[in-house]
Amino acid sequence: MGLTKVLDLFDFEKHFNEGYHAPSRETQLGDYAMVMGLVMLLFIGFNRIWHFVYLRLEPMLCGIFSVDKLPASSAYWRYLDSLGINQAQSLLRIMSRLRELAWKRCGIQYSHIAIDIDATVETIYGDQESGRVGHNPKHRGKKGYRPILCFIEQPREYLYGKLRKGETVSGEETAKVIRIIKDHLPSCVQKVLLRADAEFMSWNSVDAALDEGYDFIFSNKQCEPLFDPKTWYRPSRKEEAEFNGCMYQPTGWGQACRFVAMRLPKKPEEIKSQPQQELFEKDPYTYRIFCANLNGKAHEAIERYDKRADAENLIGEAKQEGLAAIPSGKFKNNYAFFQIVLLAYNLWRYFKLLAGCCGKKVKILSGIADNKIRIGRLILLMIGAKLVKSGNRDRVKYSIRDTRTPALLLFYEFLDHLRFKKIQECKA
Repeated sequence: MGLTKVLDLFDFEKHFNEGYHAPSRETQLGDYAMVMGLVMLLFIGFNRIWHFVYLRLEPMLCGIFSVDKLPASSAYWRYLDSLGINQAQSLLRIMSRLRELAWKRCGIQYSHIAIDIDATVETIYGDQESGRVGHNPKHRGKKGYRPILCFIEQPREYLYGKLRKGETVSGEETAKVIRIIKDHLPSCVQKVLLRADAEFMSWNSVDAALDEGYDFIFSNKQCEPLFDPKTWYRPSRKEEAEFNGCMYQPTGWGQACRFVAMRLPKKPEEIKSQPQQELFEKDPYTYRIFCANLNGKAHEAIERYDKRADAENLIGEAKQEGLAAIPSGKFKNNYAFFQIVLLAYNLWRYFKLLAGCCGKKVKILSGIADNKIRIGRLILLMIGAKLVKSGNRDRVKYSIRDTRTPALLLFYEFLDHLRFKKIQECKA
């Protein structure tokens, strides 16, 4: 019920119908109802299409779609089978419109943002199209997909991404991703910082970031810049790590770039644990090297990169919400389902951001925007209720004995206030 209020607040159905590229398959309920059926399934916490057998007669969902019962799960299977890359691209454009509206309604006006680019592995256990044996540390030797995902650090939301073959990301592909990011940014954003690990480090990606005017810091494992041994420094006496920086032009690069480094002395335990002693004594330090165009001292640039670690948590959360589910043997269907999952993920982000705006009045909702989706689901969704029909009207009644009910009702009042305010703005 709360999600329907949020969708109405954002005029989601209107923007969906304007931007969605309908497949050739025609449905009785319409494309919006079929896609939102899949989104509702994921929003509630199910991530397999056959789970519709548990929700087909759910009265609240049936009321939302104005039907006596939802279509059979096989109907959703057939609809997903008609989706492809065109539908996935249109969903990305719809998410861009939704982001603009959500930031406006939540009062978000970030002029500077950080975008974390990362890749993950989705292991496949069948003969799905485009599965490849590649980097898969948990299931070595098994086929998988290797999608790219871009997250905005501040609201922790998904910005852009795509499902890929299970191959290492090339420099040309990274450059394409960097150049397309600007099409999905809200209008209030003026400055962007890109952060990515060594897989995305190449001259193509650096050149694309420079052309687009982005700040960037990429982890480096390919180049070996020469640092002046006299310029290593420590930010404080208690700091164990040392930092340095230099300008260096690797072979094949169009220009010299700044490289910053951090080194830590190796612990004696690490040296003793080696099964065989080295013939020649190696450098007694462990290095972390980055390519960046950031101003300031080297340790300040590396501190900004270290905040990228949260991207791993966001990817793990997205996988729990259905990203790891591979519903079809056809790559084009999985490509579209990938964006549907992340649409549901972003809706939860906006749902929690709005609840966080209401959290100033309700203690239980304070800080909910930073909680995981499963925690938000327990506070804002999984609350016992019943539908009561009286006077030709359907009413939803929540348990007064549940301590979460007062906060939820106040949140609904807050959403109704925003919806009324939107109507007044439209009339004006």
